[in-house]
Amino acid sequence: MADSLITINNLKKSFGDNIILGGVSFHVESGENLVVFGKSGTGKSVLLKCIVGLLEPDEGDIIFDGKNILNFSTKELNSYRKQLSFLFQSAALYDSMTVRENLEFPLRRHFKFSEDVIQKKVVRALEMVSLEKSIDKMPSELSGGMRKRIGLARSIITEPRLMLYDEPTTGLDPITTKEISRLIRDLQAELKMTSIAVTHDLICAQIIADRSIVLRDGNILYEGSLDGLLNAKDRFLQNFFSPELFEESE
Repeated sequence: MADSLITINNLKKSFGDNIILGGVSFHVESGENLVVFGKSGTGKSVLLKCIVGLLEPDEGDIIFDGKNILNFSTKELNSYRKQLSFLFQSAALYDSMTVRENLEFPLRRHFKFSEDVIQKKVVRALEMVSLEKSIDKMPSELSGGMRKRIGLARSIITEPRLMLYDEPTTGLDPITTKEISRLIRDLQAELKMTSIAVTHDLICAQIIADRSIVLRDGNILYEGSLDGLLNAKDRFLQNFFSPELFEESE
């Protein structure tokens, strides 16, 4: 599709006799936020690892900006990865580094910016998550919501074209969940990023999702809007989702 940043075609991955992905196909348009639902063991994490290039699928294609990443050389793969960013469940901050040093890390490791540019990018990223006053704090001095914000700041500091979120609101209370979700939505719009978010959190999904898919046993059971998902007649979907969670988030 002409406007798709990333397209997954018939992706298959097994470990021995255990089929994790059984032929998954979908696309994500430029600037779109796609939310991926699914119970544990349905292939969500394996899907993300294949997209990043950490796992090689058994079959299928991963087309990014018109090119199949599975045909990339090591140099091309490294260049591709610089266009991605990943927000982990735990924010994955380095405990021995200050907030400033955590944000500097990807800039120093993967790019050749001057010191002045690095510091400006660090301050700007912290301003975008409203935590510029925490620049010299240690992660241990931050609340769970603040750590998640710092993790998000570190993820966007490289200005990625594609953001991958792994349970971005896990462990947060409902109020903080809404704050983080709205921040994700606003940053996506401001930076014009495309994203794939794996989550179990319907409050988060309602705020950030343009479209959703549901994985079951390594295959796509549903693809479409959240409203369509809630109104689906499939018994699995009815048992999996709780509409009351959506009502709470309005």
